[in-house]
Amino acid sequence: MIEDDFLAVKNTHIPHSCVNCGDEEIEYRGLGEYRCSKCGTLMYDDFGKVRNYLEEHRGATQNEVSRETGVSTDVIRHLLREERIEITANSGVYMQCEICKAPIRSGRYCEACAKKVDSMKKEEIANSHSHKDKIQGYGKTTQGESGARRFVR
Repeated sequence: MIEDDFLAVKNTHIPHSCVNCGDEEIEYRGLGEYRCSKCGTLMYDDFGKVRNYLEEHRGATQNEVSRETGVSTDVIRHLLREERIEITANSGVYMQCEICKAPIRSGRYCEACAKKVDSMKKEEIANSHSHKDKIQGYGKTTQGESGARRFVR
């Protein structure tokens, strides 16, 4: 799954040169939209194509979006997992939480599991910081020691 997510991120087809004039000075404008600095042509990466299609065709299925935009279903699934797009509320199709398999519209976890994962991450970070404080390194044990005793070890 992680490798699939990595490949999906790498394959979002970001334009590197203008399709109209071939110029390589492309300006990112946000939300998957790019503009050629020379001729002003608008171009879109995979996210921009999917977003534009969904704005015009609310409730479209993943396969329909893929067929009409040319964006692979793996990239669309990745955009859903990243919460950049979401399944409409009245849809009969849902994704599943990776932990409890509850139906969700986007992301990886339902609300309850997301809170658990977040608290586990915070606890892990707190534990790693307290472990670093227990490590004795140069200068930590010499406080309070004076004179020659400091150098005899």
